Amino acid sequence: MKKTLCLVLAVLMVFTVVLTGCGKKADGDNGEKKTEKIILTTGGEAGTYYGYCTAMSGVLTDNTGIEFKVLTSGGSKANIQRIQVEDANMAIVQNDVMYYAYTGTDLFTGEQTQDFSAMAVLYPELCQIIATKESGIKTVADLKGKRVSVGDAGSGVEFNAKQILEAYGIDMNKDIEKQNLGFDASADALKDGKIDAFFCVAGIPTTAITTLALNNEIEVVEVEDDKFEELASKYGFYTKQIVPAGTYTGVDEDKQTVAVMATYIVDNDLSEETVYNMTKAMFENKDAIIAVHKKGEELDVNKAIEGIPAEVPLHPGAAKYYKEVGVLAE
Repeated sequence: MKKTLCLVLAVLMVFTVVLTGCGKKADGDNGEKKTEKIILTTGGEAGTYYGYCTAMSGVLTDNTGIEFKVLTSGGSKANIQRIQVEDANMAIVQNDVMYYAYTGTDLFTGEQTQDFSAMAVLYPELCQIIATKESGIKTVADLKGKRVSVGDAGSGVEFNAKQILEAYGIDMNKDIEKQNLGFDASADALKDGKIDAFFCVAGIPTTAITTLALNNEIEVVEVEDDKFEELASKYGFYTKQIVPAGTYTGVDEDKQTVAVMATYIVDNDLSEETVYNMTKAMFENKDAIIAVHKKGEELDVNKAIEGIPAEVPLHPGAAKYYKEVGVLAE
């Protein structure tokens, strides 16, 4: 009898310890709540995504107490995939790529994922179409029959090029001599006369184009209003933007084009409180962000949801802040 009683008591003690351990999973050894941590996935170490997010994360930590682990990555598609497999819970992506993921189209054909929601637009990434002055290319229509680099094969740039060319009745695979080159390789090829023009989707000024323009006369090819309207009605992620005069050497007039937006997305499972606090801290500490990264100048709460496709929902925490400041209606 005593043996049986001792055995029962031993089992109960183990069971109590296990339950107690489970109850303290979110707490530290002293019973205090652990500091929340965000894994933020960005882009290449030398790129704007990584540098900007690293700088901003310090400001957010100072104003929310949230700790950030900033990861390098292969870019927008890889970032969304990381959230999908729970290797990250926050990312910076192009708004067109998050549209593809949510709808299972283009870059995400057969790979639809809706594990994320939008938090905030950060800055525009302009679709820049660069040609040489001597090529005589003035409009997108002039690209027909020309040698054109449309970005790396399968990249977001290539899909942007395809969509813009289609607005002008140009089939990317039939009506141009298509080449798939990255930004630096495209700039070198244009300089060497191997191509007539190239597409580059990035924040401005873009280093590859800045370097090219120092010793070569370039043309920034415009996208006209009617073609913008056509693109915007078909794809909800495009916005109209200007490459200001003087952005590049020798380009002395404003040039109109379209853009996609660099946007923060977050895992749907992040709490409303956490996302609210991050959103509020970001927009209410803009000066501190500018002090550590120039791109902070483009933060604008009044444009925080501009270009977010209708198909992609806002996280409730972000929506709560935007309603408070009047960006969203109650």
